[in-house]
Amino acid sequence: MSKKQLNIVFLIAGSEPLGSAGMQADIKAITACGGYAACALTGIVDEDTRHVKSVTPLPAELVVSQADSFLGDVGAQCIKTGVLPTAEIIDGVAEVLRRYPQAKKVIDPVIVDSNGVQLVSDESIGAYKELLFPLATLITPNFREAEVLLKRKITNITEDIKELGQWGNSVIVKSMESLVFAGRGASAQDMLSDFLYNAQTGKVREFRKRRIPTHNVNGTGDSFSSAIATYLAKGYSLDEAVDKGEEFISKAIALGAEYEFGHGYGPVHPCFMEDKVIHERIYN
Repeated sequence: MSKKQLNIVFLIAGSEPLGSAGMQADIKAITACGGYAACALTGIVDEDTRHVKSVTPLPAELVVSQADSFLGDVGAQCIKTGVLPTAEIIDGVAEVLRRYPQAKKVIDPVIVDSNGVQLVSDESIGAYKELLFPLATLITPNFREAEVLLKRKITNITEDIKELGQWGNSVIVKSMESLVFAGRGASAQDMLSDFLYNAQTGKVREFRKRRIPTHNVNGTGDSFSSAIATYLAKGYSLDEAVDKGEEFISKAIALGAEYEFGHGYGPVHPCFMEDKVIHERIYN
């Protein structure tokens, strides 16, 4: 009798002390979505709920060795990247991804902070484009990161998102605001949209959603991209995985909004449950 197989997402990501972003958020989201998470650590981020204090990279050789130790032995259905602090680490990660062509790859280009301030060097951004995006199944920039990658403001999302797929990868641009709602009678303060470009079908889809008023949004992008990676690992198509990822992150934000956490930006809550009685028994 054959044994069951785990739906494995292997992370190449950083660690932070809050448990709301980076590797910690990735692991929670993957587990909540029914996957198995493992991780190669790329660096250590020191932050509180109000700002990032420092980012300390690990040696690129150690990052690569961690990844090969797991992937060469266990393997994974999907590999997902988070913060890659240096161009040397990006180069090493690209080598790893090329060695495991059977795994789907979700590349989350963590290149700017929530205020649009660039976190990595121009060399690193060039390395993302040259080395990682051609290997990606999906890249998941937010709209600020998309504009940095494009080197201009987004003015035509349908054309601009396809440009971000020029390496053969699919793209989801997260959290677009006022641009997409002009003339639709909706306030940019009330609504957000994500846009998916599927490189296989050539189609662009819009996911419209009402903004949830909360400061607990730290790690939203990490959690969302990890949810998508998990559903890809479970065998869903790209469109199906994004549909399920959108449902997951909306519920996680809504539940996270109910909690108090620090003095700044707190976490989403990935461990939502449909049965409120069970939820209260476990978490309250």
